[in-house]
Formats: sequence, C-alpha cells, structure tokens
Amino acid sequence: MILLGIESSCDESAAAVIDGARVLSSVVSTQLVHRRWGGVVPELASREHLRVLPRVVKAALQDAGLGVEALEAVAATRGPGLPGSLLVGYHLGKALAWSRGLPFLGVNHMEGHIYANFAHGEEPLLPCLVLVISGGHSQLVLMEAPRRYRIIGQTMDDAAGEAFDKVAKLLGLGWPGGPAISRTGATGNAAFLAYPRALTGREGFDFSFSGLKTAVLHSLRAQSEDWRNKHLADICASFEQAVCDQLMARTLKAVVTTGARHLVLAGGVAANTRLRTQLEAACTPLGLPLALPPLAWCTDNAVMIARAAHGRLLRGERSPLSEDATPRFDLEAASHGQGAEQDGR
Repeated sequence: MILLGIESSCDESAAAVIDGARVLSSVVSTQLVHRRWGGVVPELASREHLRVLPRVVKAALQDAGLGVEALEAVAATRGPGLPGSLLVGYHLGKALAWSRGLPFLGVNHMEGHIYANFAHGEEPLLPCLVLVISGGHSQLVLMEAPRRYRIIGQTMDDAAGEAFDKVAKLLGLGWPGGPAISRTGATGNAAFLAYPRALTGREGFDFSFSGLKTAVLHSLRAQSEDWRNKHLADICASFEQAVCDQLMARTLKAVVTTGARHLVLAGGVAANTRLRTQLEAACTPLGLPLALPPLAWCTDNAVMIARAAHGRLLRGERSPLSEDATPRFDLEAASHGQGAEQDGR
C-alpha cells in the first residue's frame, strides 16, 4: 500500500510516503519563528502550517518519485497536539483523500512515536512496555496485544521534556531545552549536585519532575552568577542524570512487574544520548530487547504517522470524513479504534 502520512501536531510540518515496509520519502519543515519567544506560539504555529504544509506534501511526493494518482491511502495526525496546528494537517489529509476517493485514517500522535521504532515493517515482541517521553508526555504504556495500549504510569505534573525546557530557561540556554542541556552537560560531572529523585520507593509507575525543577531553581538562587557560570556543565549533567535515574528506575520496575519481553523508547526525549546509553547498559544483562528510534525520527515526523496507520488501514479501519481533529485524543481510546470505522473486509 502506497500511503501518504501528514504530521502537524505542533511546530513541525511533515509529510512522508511509504510503500509497505519501504520508506520512499520523508520531509520535515521545522518552524524557526518560535525561537525568539522561547517556546511554541500556537497561533503562529497554525499560520506556518497553512503556509508551508502544502509545499511539504508536494516535496514528499516528488522525493518519492510519485504523483498524487499513485497514492492508495492518506493518514494524518488527529491528536493530541495544538488545536489549530492539528486542524491544518488533518483537514488537508481529509481533503486530499476525499478528492481522490482514497481511504483516510486519523492517527494518534503518541502511537506514531511508538511506531517510529518500526518504520520498516517490524513489530514489537508482546507484551511490550513503551516509555513515551516528550515535551507534553511522560507515560509508561503496556502493549499486550497488537495496537492495544494500557497506560500504567504517567507524570503527575511536568513531563520530562517540559522539565528540560524550564530548567534550560533558568540557565539561560534557550529553547528547545533538551538538546541545549545535553550539549552543555556532556563534559560535566553528573555527581556534582545531588538533585532529588522523586517518588523513590513509592508504589506504582508514575513520574514527577516539578520538584526537580524547583530544586534546580533553589540551587541557583543559593549561589552567585559566577558560580553558576563556572559549574554550568556540572549543573546540566546533574539535572540530566536525575531525570534519567527516575525514568530508568520506574521503567525497569515496570518491566519486572509486567513481564515485558520488549522495551520501546518513544518521543522527542528518546533522542537523549545519556538516557539511550544507560538504558542499553541496563537492558543488556537482562537479555531484554530495547528498541531505540533513529535520531531523525525521535522528533515529530510523518514516517511514524504513516507507519502507525499502515497496519490499521490493512485491517480495514477508516476514519469518517465527518470526524475532526482533537487535542485530547487519548492513546487508550485510539487503541480501540474509537472514531474509526471498519469497511467490512
């Protein structure tokens, strides 16, 4: 099946074409307009999608060496995400599918991140545990059957990526915060400051990062600006290690409790080198397969949307064209095909 995927949930305008297990093209246009504001401005994001996304779709078809007449289906991100941004990509996908009489499917953005690990047609070993970490989400998701998800843990306050952004702002490192902190902390001493690891010893698999962010703020207020500048790399490394320790502790505990046969990392923070390296080191002696998405597909892209849609479309799932995008598209609800129809095949 030759499938066009469209992604526009936040500040990336993306389109990709796949043919079954083959990725034929992937085009991503990142909106630079938000940098001056230190974060994504929703109104600006939707306007940029309106301006750029049609050209991105055209470029994806050209890179694939195909015309629109070669498409057999269209998929687009339905949610979660910024309402205005979602609407642009979702309605473009629906309009294209309607004009060509093609099947259309709305995709859950977080399911897309999961399938960034399996862009070439692979499937995870079940039961599979997924650690989803991004600017808006920190979740532990158990997949016990194909494309059936159950959230067993999530953040009680800030998401991991959100904590990176807020601490980077405190340190004057700019936005996005994750890459800036990782670069700066690469030469630092991760044991320099003993930042707290929240929820240690607590039952369950939830996360909390707001206290860690506050601890960084207090440590900076207690010292001079010269001290901060001198030890900036150490502060970043200590903070980053505290985030990684909490993520790893809750995740490995969940692996043991659920009997997961496969661990999957997903979301923008999956690009974090410290976390990837330490998870690999922890999983190897356990004989636990670890799926790490290629760095280019950790951040928002349309390959992951097309890949997540592919299996569902083959099973006959379709989204009604009367259905709209929604910023609160729950992963558990999406796993049961809510909002999708079956075509009887």
